[in-house]
Amino acid sequence: MQWSTDAALLAERRFDRSGWEPAGTPAAVAFPRTAAQVQEVLREAQASRTPVVARGAGTALTGASAAGAGAIVLDLSRMNRIVEIRPADGVAVVQPGVITAELDRAAAGYGLSYAPDPASVAISTIGGNIATNAGGLRCAKYGVTRDAVLGLDVVLAGGDLISTGRATLKGVAGYDLTALFVGSEGTLGIVVGATLRLRPLPDPSATIAASYPDVAAAAAASVALAEARIRPVLAELLDEATLNAIDPALRAAGAALLIVQTDGGPDEAAHAAEVLAKGSTTLRSTTDPAETAALLAARRQALPAIERLGRPLIEDIAVPRSRLAEAVREIEAVAQRHQVPICTLAHAGDGNLHPIIVAGRPGEPIPEAAHRAADEIFALALRLGGTVTGEHGVGVLKRAWLERELGPASLSLHRQIKAVFDPYGILNPGKGI
Repeated sequence: MQWSTDAALLAERRFDRSGWEPAGTPAAVAFPRTAAQVQEVLREAQASRTPVVARGAGTALTGASAAGAGAIVLDLSRMNRIVEIRPADGVAVVQPGVITAELDRAAAGYGLSYAPDPASVAISTIGGNIATNAGGLRCAKYGVTRDAVLGLDVVLAGGDLISTGRATLKGVAGYDLTALFVGSEGTLGIVVGATLRLRPLPDPSATIAASYPDVAAAAAASVALAEARIRPVLAELLDEATLNAIDPALRAAGAALLIVQTDGGPDEAAHAAEVLAKGSTTLRSTTDPAETAALLAARRQALPAIERLGRPLIEDIAVPRSRLAEAVREIEAVAQRHQVPICTLAHAGDGNLHPIIVAGRPGEPIPEAAHRAADEIFALALRLGGTVTGEHGVGVLKRAWLERELGPASLSLHRQIKAVFDPYGILNPGKGI
C-alpha cells in the first residue's frame, strides 16, 4: 500500500469542496487498493488513537472529508473497480472509489441504469455518495442513494470487516445496519464495497424547459405537477441569480427556469407541458438528445458558475414539496433583509433547495450578514416542517443546527450508537454528531 507525507499532497487533501479550513495539517495520506489494506490502517490507527478521515473525490460540501492536525487521510479513490454487474438480478457490486457516472455508463451496456445522479456525478464517487446519502437530479422519481443500496462491506474502527444487507431486493433479517451506514459520513465505519440496485429506466419521453416571471411561480408550477399526479424523472429549478451566473442568455426568457423530464410516454409529456404552461413566459419541449444534454449540462454547471462569483456558502435544506413556493419566497426575503446575494437552485421534485449565499471572496472572513442569513434559512426549513440538510450531510458546518432538528434525546442516542461502533472516536472526529 502506498503512503505519502508530501507537503503539497497533504495540503491538497486537507480540504474538501466546502472551503472549510480545518486546524492543522494531516500526518499522512494512505492509498489502499483492498479491504485488507483498509483493515490494516484502522487496526494501527485505533491502537495509536490516530484520527482517520475517509475521502473519495473530495466533493463534500460541509467539511465532512476535510482533515486536520495529525489525521490519516484514507484516500479510497484507487479502490475503483466495478467488480460485477448481474443484469438478471439488477445488481452491481462495486468498490467505493468508482465514479458515479462510470457505473451508470457500465450499467447502460446491459440496458440498465444506476439511478442516483448528484450534480457532481462526473467526478463524485459511490463511497462519497453513500457517506452523505446523496440525491441528485433523477431522485424525484427514482430515489436517493439509500434507495439504491442493498448491502455494504464495511471496515469498523478496530479493523473488523462486516457485511450488511444482501444482494436480494427483499430481506428483513436483523436490524437495517445498511441504512445506518448510509449517510453516516464516515463516522461509523469505512465502506469498502457496495451492492447496488440497478433499474431498467426507460428512455425519457420529453424534456421541458419552462421559464417564469419569478422563482416562486416556477416553484408553484413544480407543485402543480404533483397535484396533477405527474411524477417526473427530474424537476430542476434555477432562479434569476443562478441563471445569470451560468449564462445571462438563459435569463432572457424569464427570471426563473424549471427543467422537467418525463419518461412515462407521450401522453404524460403532453400533460406535463399543459400544466407547466400555466403562468409561464416561455415553454419548449424537446425529445432531441443534444438539446436535452445542453439543458442538463447547464444545470450541472450551476455550482461552478456561482463559485466564480465569490465564496459560496452552499446550503442544502429540504421542505415538504407543498411548501416549496413559500420557502423560495422567504429565501428571497432573507437575501433582501441581510443584503447578501443568494442564488437558489432546487431539486423541485422532492422539495430539496440549495440556497447558495455568495459570501465575499475566497480566503476572506465570511461576513456576519452571511452567517445571519444562513441561520435564518435553517430556521425557515425547520419551521416549514423540513430539514437542515437534504443530501449534503452535517459535516462540521451544520453541527450547531443538528440538535435543534433532532432534539437532545435523539442526539444523545446518536452519540451512544457512535460509541458502540467507534469507542475511541477515531473515525472522522468532530464531524456529523
